[in-house]
Amino acid sequence: MGLLYSKMKIFHFKEKVDSLPENSAQILPPLQIRIKPTNACAHNCWYCAYRAENIQLGKDMVHRDYIPKEKMMEIVSDIVEMGVKTVTFSGGGDPFYYPYFLETVQRLSETPVKFAALTNGARLQGEIASLFATHGTWLRISMDGWDDESYSACRRVPKGEFTKVMNNIEAFKKLGGRCYLGISLIVDDKNFLHIFDMIKKLKGLGIDSVKISPCIVGNTQKENNEYHKPIFKYVKDHVRRAVEEFTDPQFEIFDSYHEQLETFGKKYDWCPYIQIVPVIGADLNVYSCHDKAYNLEEGRIGSIREQRLKELWFSDKNQFFRINPSLHCNHHCMVHDRNRLLIEYLDVNKEHLEFV
Repeated sequence: MGLLYSKMKIFHFKEKVDSLPENSAQILPPLQIRIKPTNACAHNCWYCAYRAENIQLGKDMVHRDYIPKEKMMEIVSDIVEMGVKTVTFSGGGDPFYYPYFLETVQRLSETPVKFAALTNGARLQGEIASLFATHGTWLRISMDGWDDESYSACRRVPKGEFTKVMNNIEAFKKLGGRCYLGISLIVDDKNFLHIFDMIKKLKGLGIDSVKISPCIVGNTQKENNEYHKPIFKYVKDHVRRAVEEFTDPQFEIFDSYHEQLETFGKKYDWCPYIQIVPVIGADLNVYSCHDKAYNLEEGRIGSIREQRLKELWFSDKNQFFRINPSLHCNHHCMVHDRNRLLIEYLDVNKEHLEFV
């Protein structure tokens, strides 16, 4: 079925890539927009960057914020009119706790725009689950604990929540439909010896893929590497064994554990992905990326509280070049390797292009 996780997807959109540099006067719409519709979430994961005081992500976040219904419908209309191809709903909080999520997804399902969501899975039930099963492109559920007790301790939720989420997963798969269901398995120093067994259990439920990701405990590469160093080889061994035993055409394991611990220092002075996947926060600010969401000083492109998204986006090319990653982004970055590929591609000497 081809690669689902790839740094090369952007190169299938050449017109967009060519429009990215500062010396290009052209402004094209984003290919994808992340929308954080609410900052509410019933889970309180110990590693959540939006609630950790020592991590820059989410540092200016107000927990009670959510996008008003009328504004959300306006945003969806602008997304369709602009020609944005996909929308991913994420947090902040959990999008399934957004009071107007069903209406929002119903509206999107009537358009050509593909949509997906990240969630804890606790509210993946009823009409919204059926709507995603039928019309959604993908869902990814974050997990960490391996049973009711460990899950409750990690997320500070009542015991039984793990069983509830696993039951929701099983029920969602039985709905059928086309929606691809993945798990983001967050590795910490408590669950690292349970990775293999968790992957086995999840495959048994019919999950389509599992992504192995490290918990992020600080803003520097050193902090994160020191935290993961004692468990690193155990995790890699569990993942290797799982890949050998469980991978097949219907089930993928994507190992993002090592990769994400190497995305902190930047040696480039502009970020192409600002124009590719910006973020709309529950505070009605548009941010440069997921990793700078709710960082008003360094991450905000502008506000759509008093203007429409399409007006802000096409107003000024310079707004996409205010952030210098070598100065402002010395923290975890989801698109670091993709930025490096894009910048190298755009910097190639055209006179020597044919000497391949």
